[in-house]
Amino acid sequence: MADDHIRYDILAQEALRGVMRKVLAEVARTGLPGNHHFFITFLTGAPGVRISSRLRERYPEQMTIVIQFQYWDLKVTDTGFEVGLSFSDVPEKLEIPFSAVRGFYDPSVNFELEFDVKAEGVAEDDAAAPASEPVAVVPEKKPESKKKVAETEKKQAVADTGGKGADVVSLDAFRKK
Repeated sequence: MADDHIRYDILAQEALRGVMRKVLAEVARTGLPGNHHFFITFLTGAPGVRISSRLRERYPEQMTIVIQFQYWDLKVTDTGFEVGLSFSDVPEKLEIPFSAVRGFYDPSVNFELEFDVKAEGVAEDDAAAPASEPVAVVPEKKPESKKKVAETEKKQAVADTGGKGADVVSLDAFRKK
């Protein structure tokens, strides 16, 4: 195979990070439209990530946050974003560089971006290997029941807590129909 001196893999990753950056910047300016909300997974030990020591202890490798109903002070820059979220009724400010994000998912439209992110302490041989191509998953729209979406979100929350389980309550149960 020919050497890729242009590094299309890196260019594609950066272009897709630009999609995430643009979406978050628009949400910071105008709020979340419709039923859109985001699951953002990032490496907690990546350079530039600023979270409390309490959260870093609880999530030593990676963490998934949800930007939906209870977030504040979302600010987006060229290199990352910061957001206020509450964890067990404790308000926290998180600063996350886009380079630390592994996944961006909007379940309202089943849109997902996945990124290659090297964890801190990766061997030099691994770091020199070219990143695989980023994945943008935009499947055909198919109707999903709210119950199925809530079950999927609960499974994601359980996975994010290392299998210890989490109390996930669908807010749809409290909405007027």
